[in-house]
Amino acid sequence: MKHSIQRQLTFSLAMLLIVMGLLLAQVGLWVVDRGLRQHMQHNLQTQAESLLAALVKGPQGIELNSRHHDAVFLKPFSGQYFVIEFAQQRWRSRSLWDFEMPKVERMGFSDQLRAGPEEQQLLLYQGQYRRYKTDIKVTVAHDYSPALAIFKQAQLIGIGLGVLALLLTLLLQRQLIRRALQPLEQTRIQIEQLQQGQRSQLQLDAPPELQPLVQQINRLLAHTEKNLQRSRKSLGNLGHALKTPLAVLMSVLQREELRRQPELLALLQEQLEHIEQRITRELTRARLSGEALPGAFFDCAEELPGLFQLMNRVHGEVLTLTWQAPAGLRLPYERDDILEMLGNLLDNACKWADSCVELSIEQQGAHYCVRVDDDGPGIADSQREQVQRRGSRLDESSAGHGLGLGIVRDIVEALEGTVQLQDSPLGGLRVAVSLPVHRE
Repeated sequence: MKHSIQRQLTFSLAMLLIVMGLLLAQVGLWVVDRGLRQHMQHNLQTQAESLLAALVKGPQGIELNSRHHDAVFLKPFSGQYFVIEFAQQRWRSRSLWDFEMPKVERMGFSDQLRAGPEEQQLLLYQGQYRRYKTDIKVTVAHDYSPALAIFKQAQLIGIGLGVLALLLTLLLQRQLIRRALQPLEQTRIQIEQLQQGQRSQLQLDAPPELQPLVQQINRLLAHTEKNLQRSRKSLGNLGHALKTPLAVLMSVLQREELRRQPELLALLQEQLEHIEQRITRELTRARLSGEALPGAFFDCAEELPGLFQLMNRVHGEVLTLTWQAPAGLRLPYERDDILEMLGNLLDNACKWADSCVELSIEQQGAHYCVRVDDDGPGIADSQREQVQRRGSRLDESSAGHGLGLGIVRDIVEALEGTVQLQDSPLGGLRVAVSLPVHRE
């Protein structure tokens, strides 16, 4: 299933912002961490040189003058530590207490943080010096845990601010996309109105990017309407042209020489009637538009009263004809097609009804439901199955339900709908027609 343009743009922007935000955040933290470590390493080197300067020559040899180094080295687990090693001697800062300084494999700064006392993370520096003709190794360490805690807090704050910024950006972007795609939405609504028969063409006040599309659609609609009207006019002329020779042939059947041959007369009459029915059937099928023309629709409130007046004049003396349809219901199909379908359904129902015929039209979900009920004898289930097996045609499958229902079937198939024969609540036959609201 294809996603909407707006959803795709929103998703793409969200992914881009998330990836770029995470990348920038990590790069930013890495730059700050690198700068801070370089600064602290410089301080460690300075502390090591200060400790080296605090070494003095005393009566008992080299001694460490405590007045010349920072008092932070005296506080247990203060976060700053040192170890001085020379001539089999090893001095440790009091701040280490009973903790042993991690060993460093090489001189200089350690590449990684080392575990220290109280779960501290130590940044170490080890320097090799010579003083008083003695090789002296000084190792100093600084607790890096507070900086790591600050980085973690900065990450959490950054994530929160990033999520907030992402939401605000997406909301703003959604509004901007809606505004930018508004012409497309208007065009979509107009096309839907075309399908529902509420307009005959698209408006031309579209953005420059959509102008060629709108113009081509309008040209196509006009061309289709002209071709269909021309085709219907030609078919009408063809029908009149064929009916005239048929009428002549039917009149020839009244001649005396043919009456003397009853078998030949019956055969000719049967074949001519079959030809007339076939021509009527095929011309009706050819007249079907299948797709609604621009602006075409069937308004139930306007068309059904006139249709029932006609049926009342033909069958109303012995039958009660009623119809039901929701107020304002309009079917997005050609008026002539629906009138042809309903006329044949009602005419067949009236032929077999005892006292009443009912028509109901309503929309149920994605379909329009058309039901014609009568209180006549109906059709047996076995005959309905036989009807369905005959290539989905209802012609002559049941007495009284021949050409009329065949035309109905052709119209419904052209409109991508279905026809079903059911038991009517009135006791007779119900013909149920289902037409899609939106066709493929």
